[in-house]
Amino acid sequence: MKVLIVEDEPIAAAQLAAHLAALRPQSEILAVCDTVKSAVDWLKNNEVPELAFFDIQLGDGISFEIFNQIDYKNPVIFITAFDQYAIQAFKVNSIDYLLKPIERDELEKALVKFDNLNTPKTSNVTPKILEEIVSSLKNKNYKERFLVKVGTHLRIVDVKDILYFYSFQKGTFIKCTDGKDYLIDQSLELIEEIVDPVLFFRINRKYLIALSAIKDVVAYSNSRLKLKAKNANEDDFLVAREKVKLFKSWLEGN
Repeated sequence: MKVLIVEDEPIAAAQLAAHLAALRPQSEILAVCDTVKSAVDWLKNNEVPELAFFDIQLGDGISFEIFNQIDYKNPVIFITAFDQYAIQAFKVNSIDYLLKPIERDELEKALVKFDNLNTPKTSNVTPKILEEIVSSLKNKNYKERFLVKVGTHLRIVDVKDILYFYSFQKGTFIKCTDGKDYLIDQSLELIEEIVDPVLFFRINRKYLIALSAIKDVVAYSNSRLKLKAKNANEDDFLVAREKVKLFKSWLEGN
């Protein structure tokens, strides 16, 4: 079985590859692509995989865009952090999906479904299905508050009062509008999935910043951008070069 993985998180891609090796030792991973563009370019210039795993949200867009740019009809198993209510369109159209973090037994069930598909194997992805999926994702209920511990007390912090999330010494923190910092249990990767992407943007590995926190955007070296943010050390707020285009689009509300 020849497989393509489209996943922008190296750890997630490695874990999926490890699960595949254990469950289907004969499988061959042809490539791992981390953006819509790289996936489209690879599919245009290489043999078509028998099965592909597409993460929904990639660094430069949503993986459904791949179907708009090329005629791809082989089976796809989607990978997502969204709950099942946001992906009903997959289920009613026999498109399989895996919820993050991927569990080996769930992957096995998906692979059995793939094995049982009739020939020719098709993903049944139509414009109507894509429209339903995108609509479902847009209607997702995003997290509105976080529970933090302050000494022996618990405090509720509304998302509207958060300037940015950041990683520090293996922990994840929030910086609030009052200047206070709080340690939270979730990883930055998980937070990126559960907060509204209209309000927050992951500018680099360390920071997920709120639109309301940005005071200024300045051109920086190596085609990067430097941000001036409220209650922040601006030297740390650099937009990664590969995220600059998407960041500008986010600022414009696209």
